[in-house]
Amino acid sequence: MKGGRARWLLYNETFNTLKNQGYHFEHNFGHGNQHLSNVFAHLMLLAFLVDQIQGLCCKLWKQAKTKMGSYVRLWERFRAYFLTFKLPDWVTLYQAICSLPVVELPVFDTS
Repeated sequence: MKGGRARWLLYNETFNTLKNQGYHFEHNFGHGNQHLSNVFAHLMLLAFLVDQIQGLCCKLWKQAKTKMGSYVRLWERFRAYFLTFKLPDWVTLYQAICSLPVVELPVFDTS
């Protein structure tokens, strides 16, 4: 009984995260002729897997996630930095989000 409940809890928490934390798993990606919806679903699950591995292994990722509080806020911050700054690597991005230490980021030339 405890094993079944633990499995049920893990299942519900995973799909709750995929649905409500910025992955949009409930969205119907059925815009292709044959298999596009399956490809999009697999890419989203792959992104979720990478995020879970980073959450277990990457200290800067954990700090950025903790600072932002939710995945949705973290994704918004990622988008803002990607659209505003030239980022040489992922470490610079995570340090900028965590503000550890203050990182000088070059801005895109929009003139």
